Amino acid sequence: MRILLLGPTAVGKTALSVDIAHTLGAEIISVDSRQCYKYLNIGTATPSKEEQQDIPHYNLSIIDPAVKDSAANYEERARQWEEKISRRGHHVLYVGGSTLHVQCTIQPLDDVPEASASNVAQLEAQIEQEGIEPLFQQLKKVDPEYAQKMDGMNTQRIIRALDVWMQTGQPFSSFHSDEDTITVPDDLLVFGLKRDRQVLYSRINRRVDRMFEQGLLEETEAILKGGYSLQDPGLNTVGYKQTIQYLEGNISREQMVKDIKTKTRRYAKRQLSWFRRWNFIQWIDLDHLSREGARNFIRKRLAAKLNKD
Repeated sequence: MRILLLGPTAVGKTALSVDIAHTLGAEIISVDSRQCYKYLNIGTATPSKEEQQDIPHYNLSIIDPAVKDSAANYEERARQWEEKISRRGHHVLYVGGSTLHVQCTIQPLDDVPEASASNVAQLEAQIEQEGIEPLFQQLKKVDPEYAQKMDGMNTQRIIRALDVWMQTGQPFSSFHSDEDTITVPDDLLVFGLKRDRQVLYSRINRRVDRMFEQGLLEETEAILKGGYSLQDPGLNTVGYKQTIQYLEGNISREQMVKDIKTKTRRYAKRQLSWFRRWNFIQWIDLDHLSREGARNFIRKRLAAKLNKD
């Protein structure tokens, strides 16, 4: 059986997922577009070895930050891991909140054209000369739906969406199955975690403070010394972008921390807006249900599903 545990950043997915995996005999596949990158541990809140305990985890720290990844690549990896886990007789527990990755976990992506090397080179050259803002404005004109759903001003995704539009004349969003038509497979249970918005925002603020206590500045410095930069796909994400700006002397420490908190809260809001369109999610309010209560809720739903089948 497959279980998907989704929710916004900092809602409490990691701790609950390990509890669930222990209880149900499951192995965990991360549904995260950034935790898959090597070296980016603190800034992406990648579960530590202590947090993972003895539960097998997949899609964590496996890709070089200079390599472009995609939801389609994730989907292919996930299906392979899923088959191996199932052959061992274990449940598959998907955990994460990256919206497009979550969507293709539920239903495979539509057939999107392969990237055009010439288009990508042209777009990257334009970014080199003018920055990313003009391309983002162009994306908002040709594909406002995708621009609105995108997780911030993500260079990699902007290039990909414009490349598809240049090749086909169709918006990138048209290649994604409409959320209202998504069909959840019979072997998948989908649970969502939520909290009061102000509680969630407070958790996000505390998490950012902990990241700096844990050494986000030092981690970022080490990554830069390793030859990586903001031009690399893995570092083009909230947390590292602002930290690099600070290390380069472009913003103050206070502004860096403030920007990370603000942008992370906005990201969580976009995640929730995306997920709330899906009426098949079984929501769990962690403000009113303990971790043990949430675990038992999922266990009972799984038992009922298996008995029904």
